Amino acid sequence: MVTPTVQLKLVDTDHLFYTWRWEHELGAIQNIVVPGETVWPVLDELAASLPTPLPGETVEQALERSLNGPLTDPEREFELAWSLARALIPHKLAMELNAYLEQGIRPHVRIQPSHATAQVPWEALRVDDRERFVTNADMSVLPPATVRNAHERRISPWNPDGRVAAVLDPKIPGATAALGSVLGPEGGALAEQLGLENTAFRRSDQTRDTLEPALAEASRFLYVGHVTTSAHGLDARLHLSCGPGTTGRAAVVAGHRPLTAADIVLGHRPESPGAWRMPNRVALIACESGGEARFAEPVGLVAAALHTGAQYVTATRWTLPTDAGLRRFAPRATPETTVIPEVVLAVDRAHRSPDPVAALSAWQRAHAAEWESHGRLEDSPIIWAAFGTTFG
Repeated sequence: MVTPTVQLKLVDTDHLFYTWRWEHELGAIQNIVVPGETVWPVLDELAASLPTPLPGETVEQALERSLNGPLTDPEREFELAWSLARALIPHKLAMELNAYLEQGIRPHVRIQPSHATAQVPWEALRVDDRERFVTNADMSVLPPATVRNAHERRISPWNPDGRVAAVLDPKIPGATAALGSVLGPEGGALAEQLGLENTAFRRSDQTRDTLEPALAEASRFLYVGHVTTSAHGLDARLHLSCGPGTTGRAAVVAGHRPLTAADIVLGHRPESPGAWRMPNRVALIACESGGEARFAEPVGLVAAALHTGAQYVTATRWTLPTDAGLRRFAPRATPETTVIPEVVLAVDRAHRSPDPVAALSAWQRAHAAEWESHGRLEDSPIIWAAFGTTFG
């Protein structure tokens, strides 16, 4: 049986507009409007709990605020997740989903967020006692029609035995502490667990000029490192080992030139512009790598990957705390607290599987159940609910 799949799209005005339709019945479109006063207060509460810096905050201040906030405290997080579910999940859609659940069928929910809902952790919304949205559904991000239906888009073929282009915590020329190691000393062991050579970790020769041809021949791309955002989505930046002499559309920053979404879509060589070729599956495990829906024009690294060949892109909605950040700022952390290696392995397993959406949802489902039962810091939604897989 084909999995029942619903497309849910949100649009902001003074209020929040919803449109949804089931893919087996595309002509039956439903619309509702939720008054702004119902949703904006709880979205403000969510923003105050996330590790993404608020205006005027540094990254460290944002981490300290969030890791002492609701998302790491079970009782407070339960209340926030309930409030988000009540405000954001349309009752009629919930009834339609329940009709499938009563038949023992888990539907697939594809959500195209609006600007205001770009960082909503839909998977973590608490829909019932000890149940989250992801408990009863596989969930993914629906890319805009202009991206998924672009005339020039060609999805790269999927080869389960194909090679992976892996960039694990690359050394960035001239990097400050803010762009230092993401994985820390655990990175070497992680590379081995991924089936990669230990030398795949913390390399200093992974530049755009070596990565571009590697991606063109790969089936998967796994990036663990730093992403920074700018004034617009196409300037979202992936940080590699590119020195100041590298060509590209971003200015040199502290001794290196970041790779932008525009470089991927339009090419990074002025003398020979041309789009990159992305593999079928792309994983960007980095801060706000999937945060482009927050921009007026939602075209960033995820859209760039989809436009140039990817079918599945897993990325993060907010700043992802590193293990070092958790140990420093989270009250319940210990010197042994570690989560990022397990996250990388889980995303990698999902992208090896026939259905990355179902596999990642299952991983999130397991952590949601553990968080409900035991409330361990390692199972907090601040980690697993940061991730969404865009499928198109």
